[in-house]
Amino acid sequence: MSQINELQWSKIYDFLCLCPDVYAGNEADCRRFLDGVHWILRTGAQWRELPEKYGNWNSVYKRFARWCNKDIWQKMHQHFADDPDMENLILDSTVVRAHPCAAGALKKRRSG
Repeated sequence: MSQINELQWSKIYDFLCLCPDVYAGNEADCRRFLDGVHWILRTGAQWRELPEKYGNWNSVYKRFARWCNKDIWQKMHQHFADDPDMENLILDSTVVRAHPCAAGALKKRRSG
């Protein structure tokens, strides 16, 4: 099930279609991609753990990275920052979980 409701998706897709740096492509594929990115950001999982229903993890990651390089995420965040219908979709560093090793967790060592 999508975390993005129909009203939110409509607003996002309209934004993407008007954004010159984005190829939105097939609407269903674009929504599946955004649902996959949203899943990664909510869970803090590694890209390789992305469920297959969102597509090939590597393809999703590459598209995510391209959008990062083009500042699409930042533009989208700025565009929807004051929209109360979108507040549960705006993910920033305060809600993204880091992998334990990124937070300084000790690595397990073999006893030998």
